Amino acid sequence: MRAIRGMIYTEKMRFEPGEITIEGDKIEKVELCRMEELTEAEAGSYLLPGLVDIHFHGCAGYDFCDGTTQAMDAIADYEVTHGVTTICPATMTLPEETLVRICETCAEAAETERVCGGIPLKEILRGIYLEGPFISMEKKGAQNPAYIHAPDLAMLRRLQEAARGMIRMVVAAPEVAGAMELIREGREAFRFSIAHTCADYETAKAAIEAGAAHVTHLYNAMPPFTHRQPGVVGAAAENEKTEVELICDGIHIHPCVVKSTFKLFGEERVVLISDSMMATGMEDGAYALGGQPVTVRGNRALLSDGTIAGSATNLYDCMRTAIGMGVPAAAAVRAATVNPAKAVGLEAECGVLLPGRRADILIAEQGFALREVIKSGRTVQG
Repeated sequence: MRAIRGMIYTEKMRFEPGEITIEGDKIEKVELCRMEELTEAEAGSYLLPGLVDIHFHGCAGYDFCDGTTQAMDAIADYEVTHGVTTICPATMTLPEETLVRICETCAEAAETERVCGGIPLKEILRGIYLEGPFISMEKKGAQNPAYIHAPDLAMLRRLQEAARGMIRMVVAAPEVAGAMELIREGREAFRFSIAHTCADYETAKAAIEAGAAHVTHLYNAMPPFTHRQPGVVGAAAENEKTEVELICDGIHIHPCVVKSTFKLFGEERVVLISDSMMATGMEDGAYALGGQPVTVRGNRALLSDGTIAGSATNLYDCMRTAIGMGVPAAAAVRAATVNPAKAVGLEAECGVLLPGRRADILIAEQGFALREVIKSGRTVQG
């Protein structure tokens, strides 16, 4: 048994003084107290839920689309040691046979007893985010145009079978022929997200009503939000059940827009993602994303034509960047924990600190500098 005291990020989505007791791999108790009952050191400690990244492509020199157990291990090890205790890595636009292999490898890896950072991989790797191939050619971004595929529910079901049910989000451009039918007919079995799209307001609104209740990396790879053509952003904003992703790496979105998005959508509907690629945690140089060459300088990753190719920043640093941009700390933590967990149906196991839940806890100092990662009740070995 272990007891930790500090400023707890509670189920009320705010920081309150108290103590968390861990028994085995679960949270035994969460008890609040008066501020004066904490020592000075305890009062300067933040106790956060482990972060949940539902959309990223790689890190530590590996791409999820490598489709190897070595890549799965290395990615999970890096993420958990950097405070991201639950992950749903994303695929890219690739041939079906390649996607099947990636899904099969991920499913097999998630069922083994292999250990990453001292923690079983299956407790970290909790899903797959299918970004592509059902996207718009015009808004492909860093996706490979050679493998863009018409919306195909039968193909999606084959991929889910290969993944043994691990696909938790599916991207689609709703204006593409067949996409609206895909969303409408597949909504009972899959969660759909609008992305890599030229959809106007009316089309996006229809897609949301059909069952696409999520928007991938808002503002990026979609028409802009203007006063006469509100587009996907406007359609999502007026539908209170729709969540939106933000990449807060300091490259993709201006700080003013980040803060304005939290005001427009409300902190309960914003999901922070890293969208990180294999160069995250590595030195500057030449890398790849979904098989395409990428050059990384600092935290900027670019294709040869200058297209931004994901980020080179992990989710914990994205959360700290959002706070530095002026987003209230409690809102930023919510957007990196419980909101993404809900978005992919994992809210019953992670994203919030409650008795009986898995003990995924981060201990941070002033400025949210990460001091310790506890995953399933065990201190992670970095």
